[in-house]
Amino acid sequence: MRMTSLKMKKILDERLTNDNFNRSYNREQDTYRIELKDNHKGMSIKLSNVIAKFHERGDEAIDELVEHVTEALRIMNEEHELTGMEKQIYPVIRATSFPVETKAGLKLVTTEHTAETRIFYALDLGKSYRLVDQDMLEKEGWSQNHIEQIAKFNARSLDTEYRKDTVADNDFYFVAHQDGYDATRILNESFLEEMLANAKGELAVAVPHQDVLILADIQNKTGYDVLAQMTMKFFAEGRIPITSLPFIYENKTLEPVFILAKNRKTED
Repeated sequence: MRMTSLKMKKILDERLTNDNFNRSYNREQDTYRIELKDNHKGMSIKLSNVIAKFHERGDEAIDELVEHVTEALRIMNEEHELTGMEKQIYPVIRATSFPVETKAGLKLVTTEHTAETRIFYALDLGKSYRLVDQDMLEKEGWSQNHIEQIAKFNARSLDTEYRKDTVADNDFYFVAHQDGYDATRILNESFLEEMLANAKGELAVAVPHQDVLILADIQNKTGYDVLAQMTMKFFAEGRIPITSLPFIYENKTLEPVFILAKNRKTED
């Protein structure tokens, strides 16, 4: 028997039974809303997406959603300070289309990165994290530069161990620690410089979603095709997709591969 939205609503009602939660279902938009009674902060969940994951992974998908929702609402109900938590502040990479304000209208702290990506800042809370907003900075009396320096330092401390695959004489390296900060490692300049120094060809870098960083030692034309297909596949499957465009890393800068390909074609 296939799952329906009403059946999924009933399951979530039974699983999310905290007395502090309000739950509602919008039939027209097919969304399930869960929020805190005290401050009405919460989230809306598209049930069609939950059902699709349920058909793929069964009860595990529901367990994961319940844990995510419960943890997110717990964080929404807490006040968080940055002072004393400096070691738990990390930069996170998001697509430039990612909202720069919360639904409550708070402006998130961001730094420009590339035409495809933007840097946000996260306060790590164990099982999840909270994105840092301007109000949090002002309450602490912190400057933008201060949080950028702290986060950059912590990013360099992240483990950069990788798995290597070779396809058509091109070497591909996958950093996937599943700690929420795999894409963040693209900001570790010394790591990228080390990979570049050891590359036989051009070094390409990709962050298709939050939970993977791909580096590729491109040694022939086939390598670009493989990387493009690989990045698109990861982008489509990612929980928090970032960009399907890989970058070439040279002169300490990241440039989208499609721009370089256009330039090469002109030169030919």
